[in-house]
Amino acid sequence: MKRKSGLMELIADADNLRLAFWKAAKGKATKRDCREFRGALDRELDALRRGLLSGELKIGDYHYFKVHDPKERLICAASFRERVLHHAMINICEPVLERAAIHDSYACRKGKGSLMAVARARSAARSQGWFLKMDMRKYFDSIDHATLRAQLARKFKESALLMLFDRILGSYQCLPGRGLPIGNLTSQHMANFYLSPLDRHIKETLKCRNYVRYMDDMVVWGQTGGELQAVLESVQQFARSDLQLELKSGTALNRTCFGMDFLGYRIFPDSVRLSRRSKARFARKFRRYEEARLAGVWSDRQAQQRMGALLAFVLPAQSSAFRRRVLERFGVDAKGLEPCVTRRQLEQQRDQLPVGEPEQQQPVEQQQQRVPCGLVPSSTGSSDEGRADPATIPPVRLSGHGKHNTKARCQ
Repeated sequence: MKRKSGLMELIADADNLRLAFWKAAKGKATKRDCREFRGALDRELDALRRGLLSGELKIGDYHYFKVHDPKERLICAASFRERVLHHAMINICEPVLERAAIHDSYACRKGKGSLMAVARARSAARSQGWFLKMDMRKYFDSIDHATLRAQLARKFKESALLMLFDRILGSYQCLPGRGLPIGNLTSQHMANFYLSPLDRHIKETLKCRNYVRYMDDMVVWGQTGGELQAVLESVQQFARSDLQLELKSGTALNRTCFGMDFLGYRIFPDSVRLSRRSKARFARKFRRYEEARLAGVWSDRQAQQRMGALLAFVLPAQSSAFRRRVLERFGVDAKGLEPCVTRRQLEQQRDQLPVGEPEQQQPVEQQQQRVPCGLVPSSTGSSDEGRADPATIPPVRLSGHGKHNTKARCQ
C-alpha cells in the first residue's frame, strides 16, 4: 500500500484542532485544566499549531497514578494540551491505521467494540468444538519501540509525522526501548495497530477462519485440540521473533461447551453469562455506590448515573437472578434509584402487597411485557432467569435458547 504523506498540515489545521479540543473536553468541562484551556482557546490552539509545525512541541507532561481493577496498573494521564494533540493526530491518522486492521479486530475501532467481539465469539462457539484463548504478557509495557517505529514507517511517509510519533514513544518507557503509557489515546491505537501483523499471520498463513482479537486478548476456534495446539506454537514463535512479545503462561485450550472467559463474560455456545470476576466487581461497586449515596457524598441523581453505567455492562449477560440477589443484599435503601431506560424496564420497584394478600391477576393486555427494541427475553430456562419480574432487569440473551446441562452441550 502506498505510504501517506502531507498529513502534518492536516493535523495542524485550525478546524481539526478545534474538533480535537471538543473531543478532549467531552466529560471534562468542569475540570480546571479544561476550563483554563477553553478560556484562552484561540491562543492555546495557535500555540499548538505552531509547535506542531516547528517540531518544538513539549511532549511527556504526564500525571501518574495507580489503579487496582483488578490488578495494579500505572496510569499516565497526559496534560489537557497533550490530550488535544492526541485527538488531533488520531483524527487524521486513524483511517490509515484502520486499513491495516482485519475484520475480526474489535478494539479502538468505529463500529466495533467489546459487545460485538462477544457476539462474534458466541457465534464461533456455536459452530466449533474447541477454543484457544491467548493474551500477551504485560502487553503495553512490552511493546518494542523499534518494531513499532518500523511498522509506522511502512504506513506513513512524512518525516515530521514519524518524528512526532517517535517523540511520543520516547516520552515513556518501562524498560529501555519498551512500553506505551496506559491512558493515552495514541497508545490505545498504536497498541492495537502493533498486533496487526499477528492478525495477518493467523488469518492468512495459518488459515484460521474463526478468530477474534480485542487488543491483546485473542481467541481461535477449531474442531480439534490438536490443530489448536499447532496454532499456539506458531503464534508463540511469531510473537517472539517478529514482535518481541511473550504469551502469558495461562493460555486456555478447552472445549467450547465448558465455557470461556472473555472480556468479563463467560461465553457458552447457548448463552452469555458474567464471569466470576465480573460478578464480584459488580457487587463491590454496587455496594460502594450505595454507601456513597447514604453518606451524602453523592446525590440521588449522581448515584443513579453511576449505577446506570454499572448496569450497562451486565445487561448483555444472563444475570437477572444475580442482580436481584445483589439488590436484596446491598441495595435495600437504593430501590427506586435505579436508572430508567426506554419503556421503564430497568430495576423498577414494584408495589408491595400486604402479607398474605394474593397478587391480583392482571388482564392479558397488561401482563404482556414490553421489551426495548432489539432485546428479546428468553421464553425458556429456569424461573429465575426467564421470569419477567418488574423488580428485576429482564435477562438479555443473544439468542432464544434456554439453559442446558453442560454435559448435554458437550455431547
